Amino acid sequence: MLTDTFKDILGTIPIIASGSIAMELSLRDKSDIPADIWNLKDPVTIESIYREFVDAGATLLLTNTLKSNRLALDAFSLSDKVYEINRKAVWIARTAALRKALVAGVIGPTGHFFSPIGDLTQEEAHQVFAEQAMALLDSGADIIMLSSFIDIEELIIAIDAVRAVNPEIPIIALKSFPEDGTVLATSYPADIASRLQEKTLLALGSNGIVGPQRMTDILRALSGATIPLCILPDIAIPTLLHGRPNYNAEPEYVASVAVKLVRQGACIIGADGGATVEHIRAIAKAVSKEIPGSEKIAPKPSKIIDVHPFESDEKSQFAQNIESRFLTTVEVEIPRGLDMSSVLEASRFLKDHGIDAVNVFDGARARVRINPITASHMIMQETGMECITHMACRDRNMVGLQSDLIGAYSLGVKNILAVTGDPTTIGDYPFATSVYDVDSIGLCRALNHMNQGRDLLGNALGRATQFTIACAVNPCADDMATELNRLHKKVEEGATIAFTQPVFDMDTLLPFLDAIKNLNISIMLGIIPLRSARHADFLHYEVPGMIVPSWVREAMHNAGNSAGEIGLNIATEFLKQAKEHVQGVYIMPPAKRYDMAIDMCKRSGIL
Repeated sequence: MLTDTFKDILGTIPIIASGSIAMELSLRDKSDIPADIWNLKDPVTIESIYREFVDAGATLLLTNTLKSNRLALDAFSLSDKVYEINRKAVWIARTAALRKALVAGVIGPTGHFFSPIGDLTQEEAHQVFAEQAMALLDSGADIIMLSSFIDIEELIIAIDAVRAVNPEIPIIALKSFPEDGTVLATSYPADIASRLQEKTLLALGSNGIVGPQRMTDILRALSGATIPLCILPDIAIPTLLHGRPNYNAEPEYVASVAVKLVRQGACIIGADGGATVEHIRAIAKAVSKEIPGSEKIAPKPSKIIDVHPFESDEKSQFAQNIESRFLTTVEVEIPRGLDMSSVLEASRFLKDHGIDAVNVFDGARARVRINPITASHMIMQETGMECITHMACRDRNMVGLQSDLIGAYSLGVKNILAVTGDPTTIGDYPFATSVYDVDSIGLCRALNHMNQGRDLLGNALGRATQFTIACAVNPCADDMATELNRLHKKVEEGATIAFTQPVFDMDTLLPFLDAIKNLNISIMLGIIPLRSARHADFLHYEVPGMIVPSWVREAMHNAGNSAGEIGLNIATEFLKQAKEHVQGVYIMPPAKRYDMAIDMCKRSGIL
């Protein structure tokens, strides 16, 4: 329980938080497993570290539990040890604190992304945080500190979960900000402070990621808050040396900046990543006679970020046209290697014959080919043909994916078809890593956020994009309920156009269209003109998610030498029937037979 004495002194003298248990363990050659696990493996060493922090001047001990929630521990097959690890951590800290310091039970983020970016639900996150809070509070933590949260929504959920366990427990909520002057110059940090103040906290603030100097900017951005501030910077940005973080910041340097932070309003001060006992000792000594907020500073003025598109920005021609007329796209085969001449030639041919856009796939079947953004830019620059650029989630983490999207938009590549992507196990490098930080639903969300001028975490981009958000759907899916549910989610996340997997007849198409009749999405119907019986069998039996009806396969087998013409006739007759029910056609001609696509469109009355 938080003592009245602590309440009375908060804001009048600096409260000194303990430093990095992980760093102290590393100095003792105990960095081979996560720091939290040492609570069980070697509690004596953990207790000795805490005693050194107390002797150095720490008056608030932070439990060694940042990654002790069920989801984080699951990575080490220790999800059943949540209660044991957290209770042990508090007992160790309380033993070392005696009557010289209070104990803050530390809860960190889950380490998982919320749906649709990941698979974490808000309900599950609430339960995970409540479980950890219960363990920390059952063992006597005086305070709960929510630390290192990047996602403000996750932080809010964590606050509510702790409150559900104990409505009266004092909470310190810390949001970590990236080292990004552009973000800090906006109203974003002030907006965060405003939201957190509504939660009746003991203190709010920031920890980790950035060093002491950058943290002064963050403090200033948060200084409009009307409750005490807690500021715990990393001591510096580390480099890796033999697999371990190496910091160059001397204790005296960190302490000198800590003085500035206290004078500018930090009531709880310390250091996070890399902070040894000696860093805390230097901070405690340097701020011992300081009064928090003795140097009044005005909150950092925020730039108003216009998130509306520039006047020169507009929707792609494809996005504008789909609202008014039937559109045609053809998939071009991207070769291996550097020679793009066949792609450029095909794109010119298709444009000259009236096709609206070409589809540029992204490493289909996990094969190494030119980046689809680069290929699309080359096609647009060289031929003037519009592109539907496929973007797979397999090869890029969240940072790379969003960076590539910003790069694509800067090059004028605006039509993005979000796909999850084939796993690397079927491709050129079966032992390569499949990333999948997000799937196609999460990618739709990222695109939608950018169209509102923000990235996935709400950081301002400076202006809004005008991406056309397209997605894939399979009308032949074995589990149609799941397929329709995913399509609903894609539409909720901003998709406006769906490109279907190949369909061959109205018996498949019409039930699918009826099932999505209430969805506000345009359908580009995927069609493949079959070239042989072997082609039909391969698609049906060997390509996941592909269904070639038995009557089509039978017709191809009976066609003999005329199979190519029969396949074209089947596709053409289907297109004639289907064109009144969809907004466009997406043709996937076999073996670079782009003339078949033109023939189909002419014979069906589209061109």
